[in-house]
Amino acid sequence: MTLAKTNTRATDAGTRTAFLVVTSVSSPDGRLLASVKFPGENLSPEDAIKRARAESGSVPVGFQVPESVCVLRVAPDFALLNFKCLDEPHFRPREIVNQFWFGAAHYKARLVTFNGRGFDLPLLELAAFRYGIQARDYYLARDRYRGPIDLTDWFTNFGACPLAGGLDVLAKLLGKPGKATDRSPVGGTIQEINDRCLCDALDTYFVFLRTRVMTGDLSAEQEAERVANAKALLRDKATEVPVLRRYLDNWTDFASG
Repeated sequence: MTLAKTNTRATDAGTRTAFLVVTSVSSPDGRLLASVKFPGENLSPEDAIKRARAESGSVPVGFQVPESVCVLRVAPDFALLNFKCLDEPHFRPREIVNQFWFGAAHYKARLVTFNGRGFDLPLLELAAFRYGIQARDYYLARDRYRGPIDLTDWFTNFGACPLAGGLDVLAKLLGKPGKATDRSPVGGTIQEINDRCLCDALDTYFVFLRTRVMTGDLSAEQEAERVANAKALLRDKATEVPVLRRYLDNWTDFASG
């Protein structure tokens, strides 16, 4: 099922999707690493990944493929409409990428990410290149200032000031779970990986809401209403998406002082 075909909560059928909040998780392509970085050494994909990590500590995004992409649909008034982890329960990289770019073209919505310009969007762009998937409208509209909203850029003044703690600290300042919902070991099952990805997407949404208060697009009262409605949606969905119970259990009323 594609992003464009997911069911929405009972809302006005004419409600438009204005924003797509996107988070992703990737895994290294060991075969590509072995071929490009260690040619002629006959390394297995697993050994190539270990070697690359030992040498540089991380694997560049160009050598990675999407393992999970979760997307939240948000209305023009910033209300949360629905969410989806793409290609669930199969989580096939090619199909994840196909569904993402199909949905992006269908909704023609502005993308919202946390560090998307540094990771999520290059990952999905390179995956579109790898699999030969069209992203015409995205490239025609791509613009640093009027295109996708990267909240990392927003909070760091485009890299001028580091943001210690990243999304986790911003989410917790708002009383949202942050990394508190992540109880699985590094890696974990594909379902655990997608659960983490969905929780990150929800944290990103609530951080995005607060930034819209700062820009004057929402009042504090309107933000509180959007948060309450989103929480009700998560409660409604918790039976079919069990990780939401843990997300809600770690929801607090943090006071910033």
